[in-house]
Amino acid sequence: QVQVVESGGGLVQAGGSLRLSCAASGRTFSSFQMGWFRQAPGKEREFVAAISSSGSSTTYADSVKGRFTIARDNAKNTVYLQMNSLTPEDTAVYYCAAAHWGKSRIAEVGTYDYWGQGTQVTVSS
Repeated sequence: QVQVVESGGGLVQAGGSLRLSCAASGRTFSSFQMGWFRQAPGKEREFVAAISSSGSSTTYADSVKGRFTIARDNAKNTVYLQMNSLTPEDTAVYYCAAAHWGKSRIAEVGTYDYWGQGTQVTVSS
């Protein structure tokens, strides 16, 4: 099993940046694909970004491509989401999730096996 805990959320002005971190427990972290999702009030949870177990492959939602960067440090059992050029539309609770190696459909909520509690990101205009 894997437990994941997000941190780094907060309040930022439009155009600003934040870096989210997701610390995972367990000695098998490097075998998991990791993803970030977000959920705004009244909306469904949506895919943001994902990274392969080795970190060699990344995928982004169109809405964040070119602004957000996902990365991981397997030695530290941590995955990051660097968010730049934030807009009020990025306001949401951001969730980190882990999926067992080899799963496809990494942009889908149902693919992931373990979820964190989320961290709030608020972007003011």
